[in-house]
Amino acid sequence: MEYFIGIVVAVAVLLYTKLVGFHRDRALYTVMVLVVASYYVLFAVMSGSAAAIGWEMLVFSGFAFIAAIGFRINLWLAAGALVGHGVLDFFHTGLIENSGVPAWWPMFCMTFDVLAVLYLAWLFQRLAINAKFAPLPTRI
Repeated sequence: MEYFIGIVVAVAVLLYTKLVGFHRDRALYTVMVLVVASYYVLFAVMSGSAAAIGWEMLVFSGFAFIAAIGFRINLWLAAGALVGHGVLDFFHTGLIENSGVPAWWPMFCMTFDVLAVLYLAWLFQRLAINAKFAPLPTRI
């Protein structure tokens, strides 16, 4: 069921971003990485475990760093961060002890991550957005 809900939520979010026009903004995909990665920190806070908070903040910092570099250089890095987060979802239970994570969350989140990456790759391929950073001209 968690995979099905992950598909439904991902499709709804991605369709919404397309309909509203958010999909054209480079920041959307880096913010998406930040949001998805931040949930494990939230779950650690809910668990009350200082060790889990520390580990999850460390992992979140890595994803935040990659998202920032991806935003500034090439969005394929943000896509890679989403892939990496999907892999983390798969292995999370065995890597970090975080009792605040709902049992269904890793499968749900991994499904969302995979669909978001596929959508992002599709957008890059059809050039709906440019993956490479193009700074705005400065005004004098």
